[in-house]
Amino acid sequence: MSPQTQRVRDYLTGLQDRITSTVALVDGGQFVVDHWEKPSGEMLQGQGITQILEGGAVFERAGCGFSHVTGPRLPPSATQHRPELSGAPFEAMGVSLVFHPRNPYVPTVHMNVRMIAATPKGGEPVCWFGGGMDLTPYYGFEEDAVHFHRTCKNALDPFGVDKYPRFKTWCDEYFYLKHRDEQRGVGGVFFDDFAELGFDGSFAMLRSVGDAFLDAYLPIVDRRQPTAHGERERDFQLYRRGRYVEFNLVWDRGTHFGLQSGGRSESILLSMPPLVSWSYQRQSATGSPEARLNTDFLVRKDWI
Repeated sequence: MSPQTQRVRDYLTGLQDRITSTVALVDGGQFVVDHWEKPSGEMLQGQGITQILEGGAVFERAGCGFSHVTGPRLPPSATQHRPELSGAPFEAMGVSLVFHPRNPYVPTVHMNVRMIAATPKGGEPVCWFGGGMDLTPYYGFEEDAVHFHRTCKNALDPFGVDKYPRFKTWCDEYFYLKHRDEQRGVGGVFFDDFAELGFDGSFAMLRSVGDAFLDAYLPIVDRRQPTAHGERERDFQLYRRGRYVEFNLVWDRGTHFGLQSGGRSESILLSMPPLVSWSYQRQSATGSPEARLNTDFLVRKDWI
């Protein structure tokens, strides 16, 4: 393992532990820690650590996974913007999490930070970073969206004032259900194929995003967790979770990368909620909180 790779790996495993230990304190439950390995001889080999909390007081399902894998050929989902690397051997590592809260007033959150390195035939290794975080509320609150976006902006501003607006737009465009003509949530930031600051600068930006996650999300959890709710809110939450599942299975490049490259299905699909429902042509009453989610929050707008 190269010194650069070791630096990234050490940061990512430390980040996973910091996030899960803090969230366990918030929830009062414990994460199950599953060390896994893909043996040599398979299409994809490597190891990882899946940490998952299920049935907690605050989180119905909270999954946070670290993986570090190598493979003989980059899959199509990883080379659509880098055709010169098509078929090159690669190394990938990252931390990915999705937290599904129990209370419908607490939003679902996703965060991912990752590095991929590939070596084209006869060439030098090429390394790039990706990641970001985004918020998916079931009941929208402007102050939550503003706080989340402001925290993302503060994390990125030291690396150039262009980064937040650029990555915010990228997030809006990426977390979009084309078949529904609908945003997945209120967005956040997203970047991919990023190496323009060199290894050290790009890695520093990745760390800033990863380190900002708890500050971006936990104040929202604290604010909304005490909100009383009933069967109506729970029913709407399960319905909206269906959209989350649709995006992850149909459009998400990370899910496609993991499945196409022969990754570990259980870890790739830890983002799925434990319960979900679908309704045929469901309509919310005009002016209701459920209708306002679509009209006021699942739209592209500047939150700060």
